[in-house]
Amino acid sequence: MNSGYALSALSLSVALILFPSSVFALDDPAEGDIEHIRVKGDMSQKSGEFVSASQGWVSGDTLLERPMLRTGEMLEFIPGMMVTQHSGSGKANQYFLRGFNLDHGTDFTVSVDGMPINMRSHGHGQGYSDLNFVIPEMVANLSYFKGTYYANIGDFSSAGGAFFNLRNSLEKNQLFLTLGEYGYQRITTVNQADIGDGKAIAALEYQTYEGPWSDISEDVRKKNANIRYITPLFDGELTVTGMAYGNSWNGADQVPARAIESGLIDRLGSIDTEVGGESSRYSLSANYKSDDVNASFYVIDTDLTLFSNFTYFLDNPDTGDQFEQADDRKIYGGEIFTTLPLEVTEGSTITMGTQWRFDDIDNVGLYRTQNLKRLSTIREDAVKSSSYSLFAQSNIVLSDDLSLSLGGRYDYLDVEVDSDLAANSGDEGDGLFTLKAALKYAVSENLTAFANVGQGFHSNDARGATISIDPSTGDATPPSPLLVKSLGYETGLNYTDGRTFNISAALWRLELDSELLYVGDAGFTEPSRPSERHGIEISAYYWVNHHLTTDIEAAYTKARFSDRVEGEGRHIDGTVPGVISAGATYYQNSNQLGMSYTLRARYLSSRTVESFDEVSPPSTFLLNAQAVYRQPNWDITLEVLNALDSDDHDIDYFYASRLPGEPEGGIEDLHYHPVEPRNVRLTFALRY
Repeated sequence: MNSGYALSALSLSVALILFPSSVFALDDPAEGDIEHIRVKGDMSQKSGEFVSASQGWVSGDTLLERPMLRTGEMLEFIPGMMVTQHSGSGKANQYFLRGFNLDHGTDFTVSVDGMPINMRSHGHGQGYSDLNFVIPEMVANLSYFKGTYYANIGDFSSAGGAFFNLRNSLEKNQLFLTLGEYGYQRITTVNQADIGDGKAIAALEYQTYEGPWSDISEDVRKKNANIRYITPLFDGELTVTGMAYGNSWNGADQVPARAIESGLIDRLGSIDTEVGGESSRYSLSANYKSDDVNASFYVIDTDLTLFSNFTYFLDNPDTGDQFEQADDRKIYGGEIFTTLPLEVTEGSTITMGTQWRFDDIDNVGLYRTQNLKRLSTIREDAVKSSSYSLFAQSNIVLSDDLSLSLGGRYDYLDVEVDSDLAANSGDEGDGLFTLKAALKYAVSENLTAFANVGQGFHSNDARGATISIDPSTGDATPPSPLLVKSLGYETGLNYTDGRTFNISAALWRLELDSELLYVGDAGFTEPSRPSERHGIEISAYYWVNHHLTTDIEAAYTKARFSDRVEGEGRHIDGTVPGVISAGATYYQNSNQLGMSYTLRARYLSSRTVESFDEVSPPSTFLLNAQAVYRQPNWDITLEVLNALDSDDHDIDYFYASRLPGEPEGGIEDLHYHPVEPRNVRLTFALRY
């Protein structure tokens, strides 16, 4: 579909949106008729359930109400979280939270319906977390947990975690059709049917996108399918879910600033136009919930082939520096937990559980390529990774206003690496205990105070734990530990009237034993230095009346290496010190039918891109706008993404690269991925 056709359709829709009364006869409901008003307090603290001021819950309906460029931006409902991209639309996003460039998820754990998303020992990097397989319309709610204070989450959780839960019922069947600029097309259906004593929900998504880039077509072809069966079983409910995802795309990688400034390429141009990838994911999972026990089991088959080129002709002047990363694995696992009364005080409980996961990685490889053809193998491995966990967390009621949460977990990780270089093969195992504690005090009916301390950890790539020879240089290199601890502290407040406003604030600190990172682009593990981070986060939501809602979320983080090394600075590469997200929505009618208008702004401060912080990339400011005309059984949504047509940066890096004709050692330069230009999209939704 060409953009001219899309804009013609958009023009008609703008007229309907701006002048609905000339087309549709509407009866404005009486001001006091509020029985159909949807409660908007989705972000409020749930009394008795949360142990920190940094927890939250968002309904699936709310997730669909904000204008979003990418599926992964659902995580931006987490205060302080920002989601960007440095390459093609089909790969995992970059996530920024609490002073981490999470580089796809290294220290932030994510699950969907009980299935872990973070990939251990992945070909593109430890913790790789790709959410492109999620159909947003199938999400029932999002729960998030920032910090290290929760016994039910372990690996990749130093910054926190997020759980997506899928829908078990639909009010009505749904059809969504979206058309947009740059060849954007998306069709999604979600349908429910009764089968025997249970019900089935099926969802299909197909999306294409050419993208705004001047010298490549992204040629995104994304396909998603979900089928879900929910049925009563014994005294609980069993849910069985099958998911299938496939995607292919061409990539528009970050580019050096000097190439744009010299006129070699324009702002939306590329140096290597032959990069991109393809990915697939298939899963079968079962979840059982009752008053006594919760259990989940899953089987996942996933693979990724990704071509990139970040340094161009620095390492290989003749053939170029393009490389391929490959990952092909199956994952098996599950979790069982129960909550029991704790005979300490009335109302006290304890939750105990166990988790298990096995990654059977047939191939995780790194190859030198040219024009998408393999030239040589840098390294190729098969990995088996097993983890076993026990956890318990108590909630002890000390008085009507004061409660104490004590928790802990034990994790053991066992890995086996079979490398194409025998010296890098081997077995390793490591285990650790982590402890958690939280106090919650109801200062008044509206004000709750929290104090937290907890240990967390992240795992290192299995190949880094058995390595002895750097496969790129042939030099001897020391192995790294499998598990690395972190220690977090936090104090926070939540103030709400439970109806019109909700304000949360938190002061936090995190100490990490080592910034371990597997560098998938080079094929070796870098055990980095110990670090410390501290910051403040504030979020406020104000439902002014039935017509107007507002929110603002702001976070500031100071991230530093905690040691001093001669010749290196203390600033941590890739961090974003300050982020702000704010928005407002106005509803024409109190029952939310008719017109509504939304404006959302997001600000990312200048990133830290090198350890002395002497290079300052520009900050980023984006404004998204949305207008919706809603009726009981259908609606039309007009989204204007990057409404001000900003030419800011999505992400920045500082490193050496070499363009044709440049010195042999290359040139250190700022490399960035530009934000996508103004993008207009129109969605028609039908409920039946």
